[in-house]
Amino acid sequence: MLFSENNTESFWLDKAEQVLTESIKFCRLYNNGYVTFLEIHKLVTLPNYYKEKIEILRKLFISSKLSLRNIYDLNSSLDFFQNEFSKLDPRTIAIIKSEITRITSIFVSDYEISKTFCPKKEELTFNGFSDLIKKGKILVLNINIAEYRNLSKIIAAYLKLDFQTEIMSNLSKNKVKTTAFICDEYAEYVTKTDSEFFSLSREAKCINIISTQSFSSIKNTLKDESTVKVIVQNLINKIWFRTDDTMTVEEAQKQFGKEEKIRTSKSISENAKETHYNYITKTLNSKNSSVSESFNTYTQNDFLFDTSEFTQNLETFTALTFLSDGTKILKPSKLKMYPYFLEMKGDLYEK
Repeated sequence: MLFSENNTESFWLDKAEQVLTESIKFCRLYNNGYVTFLEIHKLVTLPNYYKEKIEILRKLFISSKLSLRNIYDLNSSLDFFQNEFSKLDPRTIAIIKSEITRITSIFVSDYEISKTFCPKKEELTFNGFSDLIKKGKILVLNINIAEYRNLSKIIAAYLKLDFQTEIMSNLSKNKVKTTAFICDEYAEYVTKTDSEFFSLSREAKCINIISTQSFSSIKNTLKDESTVKVIVQNLINKIWFRTDDTMTVEEAQKQFGKEEKIRTSKSISENAKETHYNYITKTLNSKNSSVSESFNTYTQNDFLFDTSEFTQNLETFTALTFLSDGTKILKPSKLKMYPYFLEMKGDLYEK
C-alpha cells in the first residue's frame, strides 16, 4: 500500500496480497522454509522457474518427505495458481505482477542489495525479532533514503510490522519484556497499522519514541486525518519545537488546553460644548471640550500558548512540552533542551 497510495480499487492490492501469500507458502515448501524477495520475484515472473519447483515438490511428495501440513499448503498453492490465477485475463495478470514486481524488482536489479537482503540461508546474521528480543540486542536500520528511497521504505515497513507482530504475539504468550521502538523522520515510514499497535503496545511494555517534521507530513503519507489523530493521541509525552505547520499548532494548542487570561482594554473619548466648522481649513474647532480616558480589565478563556509562541517565539533548542511522570500529567511548560553536542556551563551552551 506504500507504493499504491493513489490506487482507488482494492481489487489489485487484494489480489497482489493473495499471490504473495501463496508464493511464500510455495517457496517455504521447496526452499526448506526460507523465503527471499528474489525467490518470490522468480516465482511470479518466470513460468519455467515455477514449473521447475513443482517438479521438485512432486518428487518430495512421491518419496513421502512432506508432512500433512506441507501437503495441505502445497494443494492450496497449486489450486490457486492453476485454477484461479492462471485463468485470469492476461491484462489482469500483468497488472497484478506489476504491483508485486514494484517491490521485488529492487532486490533483483542491484547486486549489493540482493547480496545484503537475499543471502543464502547459511549466511544469515539476523534470525528474527524473537531471537533479538530474547538476547536483549538492538537492531539499527540505517539506509540513506535519498539514495535508496523505495528500498528504505520496503525494509523499514517490513521490519516495523515484523517487530509489532512479535511484540503482540509475546503478549498473548505471557512473555512480556520491555522493548523500545525509536524512529527518526517517522512520516517517511508510517503505516496505518501503527495506530492499532500504539494503542495496545503499552500493555506489552513497548516504549515508542518517534520524531517528525509536522503532523501534516504524516497526514500526507497516510492520506487519512483520523488515523493521524489516533496515532498522536496514543503518544503520551510530546515535545514541540518551532513550527509553521497550522495543523501541528492547532493540535498542540488543543492538547495544552485553555486558561483564564486577564485582558485590558483602553478607550479615549472627547466631548465638546461648542463646535464650529472652519471653511478655510475645513476642520472642526471645539471650545470648552473635555477628554476622558477609561481602562477596562476582564478575563477571557484562551489557549495556554498562542500561535506566535510556536511560529516566532521559540528559540533554537527550546520547546513546548506536554509530559507525564508515569502517574500524572505535568503542567505544560516551555523548556530549554540540552543538545548532546554542546557542553552546558551555567545558563549558556558552549561548544
